[in-house]
Amino acid sequence: MPGITREEVAHLARLARLELSGEELDHFAGQLDDIIGAVARVAEVADQDVPPTSHPLPLTNVMRADEVRPSLTPAQALSGAPAQEQQRFKVPQILGED
Repeated sequence: MPGITREEVAHLARLARLELSGEELDHFAGQLDDIIGAVARVAEVADQDVPPTSHPLPLTNVMRADEVRPSLTPAQALSGAPAQEQQRFKVPQILGED
């Protein structure tokens, strides 16, 4: 597979609206070529016998049952609030809505 050229890197830089020096173009061309080569090697290793995965280890969500526990009453929760209205924290209006 041919390597990525300096002109291709310059084209990508223009698309991304990046101004790169000639030295940076050469440097990034080498780096991008290495990245493309690494991806190609992974593609070669992947086989039909290997199922696609999103994570190398199986994951399961650990859920617990909801249970009612003692907690603050509304009055206790609002006791330190600078302003309250209808058993709710009152905050300044920010969106201009009623």
